[in-house]
Amino acid sequence: METTVLSAAEAVEYGEFRRNRREAEIAVSLHKLVVDASRRETDRYSLKAACDSAKKFASYGVLVSPVNVASARRGLTGSECYVCCLVGGTGESLMTVKKTEAKKAAAQGAKEIRLVLCYSALRSGNAQYLKREVKKVKRAVKRLPLVVSLEDHSLSEDEVALGVRAATEGGADAVCVRGEVELVLRALRASAGRLRVDAAGAENAEQLRALLKAGASRVSTGCSERVAEEMYQAAQPPAEE
Repeated sequence: METTVLSAAEAVEYGEFRRNRREAEIAVSLHKLVVDASRRETDRYSLKAACDSAKKFASYGVLVSPVNVASARRGLTGSECYVCCLVGGTGESLMTVKKTEAKKAAAQGAKEIRLVLCYSALRSGNAQYLKREVKKVKRAVKRLPLVVSLEDHSLSEDEVALGVRAATEGGADAVCVRGEVELVLRALRASAGRLRVDAAGAENAEQLRALLKAGASRVSTGCSERVAEEMYQAAQPPAEE
């Protein structure tokens, strides 16, 4: 069997090619991250850190609560990262309140709206209410992408599937489920390819890779620095003995 022997110069060139390819693959993955800064504990320092991290890794965007949309927009100035706004609070707000919150976020610079559905309607199987809620908020934000949040850890797989159907029939653009491979797969099946499926809660590089491989288009994380560091470390060539 004939083997190819590289010269020293060719070996260096090939090693550089592989390194560049690994870094390009990592950059593509990091671009699909949404840095989560939507928790109520987020202060101006942690918001700035989230925006800086998103810019550093050219992430898709930063997820914030409505009160931080304007600040996040300023913090992302000069980058192509989006401000994504989580509206709806616990989910039990009136539809009119959610519509107003979403419209205000859009006016302040949010480029994507993530809607928390009515939790009690999900638990009781009230599909018509959920569908109307999605439809009304989508009309309010017009062309902005509307992502339906189905991330609550107490939701069963059947309740997540119900939310996916409501999102599909109500005209949403995407759903976001918990960072579990099986839920991503189920959401993809339930939407029959009509919705983008995102995932939330990635805590490390391995989980990010698994969710992207399962079909998630975007992945939210509150640990962007750790995820990126682990990805770059894993891509390093083994040390020579």
